[in-house]
Amino acid sequence: MRAPTASSLSSPVSVGEETFPTRVIAVSDSRTHGDRRRVADPQRMGSRGDGEVERESTAPARASLRGRRDVAVGIVAVAGLLAGVVLKVAGNDTAADISWTVQIGITLVPLGYDVGRTLLRRDLGVDLIALVAMAAALALGELLAGAVVSVMLAGGNALEAYAAGRARRELRLLIERMPRVALLHRGESVVSVPVDDVVVGDVVLVRSGEVIPVDGAVRGSDAVVDEAALTGESLPATIRRGETVRSGTVNAGSPFDVQAARRAAESAYAHMVRMVREAERQKAPFLRLADRYAGVFLPVTLALAGIAWAASGDAVRALAVLVVATPCPLILAAPVALVAGVSRAAHRGVVVKGAGVIERLGSARTVLVDKTGTLTLGSPALEQVVSFGDREPDDLLRLAATVEQVSTHVIGGAIVRSACERGLALDFPRETRETPGEGIRGQANGSVVHVGGPRWLAREGIAGLERSRSLLTAETDGHAVGLVAVDGRVEGALVLADRVRDDAKEMVAALRRAGVVNVVMATGDRAAVADEVARRLGIDRVYAGQSPEDKVSLVRALQANPETTPVIMVGDGINDAPALAIADVGIAMGAAGATVASETADAVVLVDRVDRVADAIGYGRRSLHIARQSVLAGMGLSMVAMVCAAFGLIAPVQGALLQEGIDVAVILNALRALRG
Repeated sequence: MRAPTASSLSSPVSVGEETFPTRVIAVSDSRTHGDRRRVADPQRMGSRGDGEVERESTAPARASLRGRRDVAVGIVAVAGLLAGVVLKVAGNDTAADISWTVQIGITLVPLGYDVGRTLLRRDLGVDLIALVAMAAALALGELLAGAVVSVMLAGGNALEAYAAGRARRELRLLIERMPRVALLHRGESVVSVPVDDVVVGDVVLVRSGEVIPVDGAVRGSDAVVDEAALTGESLPATIRRGETVRSGTVNAGSPFDVQAARRAAESAYAHMVRMVREAERQKAPFLRLADRYAGVFLPVTLALAGIAWAASGDAVRALAVLVVATPCPLILAAPVALVAGVSRAAHRGVVVKGAGVIERLGSARTVLVDKTGTLTLGSPALEQVVSFGDREPDDLLRLAATVEQVSTHVIGGAIVRSACERGLALDFPRETRETPGEGIRGQANGSVVHVGGPRWLAREGIAGLERSRSLLTAETDGHAVGLVAVDGRVEGALVLADRVRDDAKEMVAALRRAGVVNVVMATGDRAAVADEVARRLGIDRVYAGQSPEDKVSLVRALQANPETTPVIMVGDGINDAPALAIADVGIAMGAAGATVASETADAVVLVDRVDRVADAIGYGRRSLHIARQSVLAGMGLSMVAMVCAAFGLIAPVQGALLQEGIDVAVILNALRALRG
């Protein structure tokens, strides 16, 4: 059967990207820095130029160096504060003051360097307030208050490193688990080679407990694979001989062989690692807005400190205001919460390319979903066998499946699969002849069987085609119909349709629970097909017959409407890539590995479950809510404390301790985003 009457199966769902000479890769956030793309040879996917390698290697080194510096400064700050307290209690005030002065001076050096770099970028960071407060403490002789502020600053930096490191733990584990070597079968022996030396067709041995180094097909015995690191699924999966396994998963059973389907640099796992590295380099727009709050908060702080000084004539009151207004780790609550959302999504099998994507997921109002391959499985399934005469439906299916066994067509495979699921015994056909794209004939159980479309059957001289016209005319709900002829006469029809995912309806319901206002479907299929799927799933609006250009225009129209923006686009195919790129957040169904869609998208669902889209949006909602809650609560508490300090109710030392408590509280609150 090669000529279905409906168009639901006429467009290929899965296209081998290797046949395309170029691939579009998003290299920056098009919503914040402009839409910049580069075109790359797919054979070089995963290979990076020297400059990019240097950036990826030096950025973590710089972060590590700064982390060690912050730890050293923190140790000095705590030691200086404690030494000064001990000397003060012992009655040696001069030595105590010297200890605190040295401590403040040592802390001011890296702080001044960081603030200077910020000012050169024409930004006002909140650390500027800490710098002013510590300098004022030195000038006014309030050395204990200055020492407490320095400890608060160093402690905040250490807490930031801990929180951010914990939040990115799942992402770092993905990178650290990347295989470096592979065991290749070479003749009668097995040799260990760098994983980058594996080429397509090589057979790789995967021992028990090892990470699978390449994408490929299982050879030899069946494989038991732990996919938890990629998909979040706790139970191992059994992969049958000939089926595909993905790199990055773990052999949870006996050793088995994998025949490489692509080079390691082009594998699903290498693709995911590239996305993780990109995610770690991103900075959320929300964080930039939070940084800019210092542009308002700093003048307000200085004005309030000046008023307190002028009204009371006491410069110490001004210092108390500055000390209380030193929210060194306060703004860190936003990145901690949002990066925690990235971590939680990764744990559920969704790789999100940066905290900025989590923020936009959390504020989305519209989700635009492709149908074929996203809401549906993108492969046909037999829905009904219709007999025109006395033959039993199972007999028709058995005859059709028998001849279809030698066909490589996707519809033929669906017919054979359905027969096997019904437990029908299939003999091997004889004298088969297939006309590509139209139909197949052969001998089955002593009969000549034709399976195909009406035009092809007419050319084959099949009788009784008029009996099928009423069925073919009435079949307008998206089903594909193929005819079965036995011994030269039409005896029945096979009705097939693309299958809706089992979790698609729950995904739509979960989106509504998460606060998404509009759930919209866009598809290249006919309206009848799309309407039927939308009705079953409870989708609000349907746009059928959409070309890739139409989908882009639809995304832009939804973005232009304040009631429907921001817009999330969910798709899986090459034709979805332009819309994924232009949407506020593009989510690709990437369980099959690296594709044009997943390279272009902002987030990729690594497990073959569309309901994980709703999970990612839920994590975005929760993370954004906690980030805003932490920042606003911290700012509010700081403002209250500043007013109290201006009226002389809080001394500088008391204010420093109070602010330390506020900062710790909001960061611990932000860490809640790691749970649930």
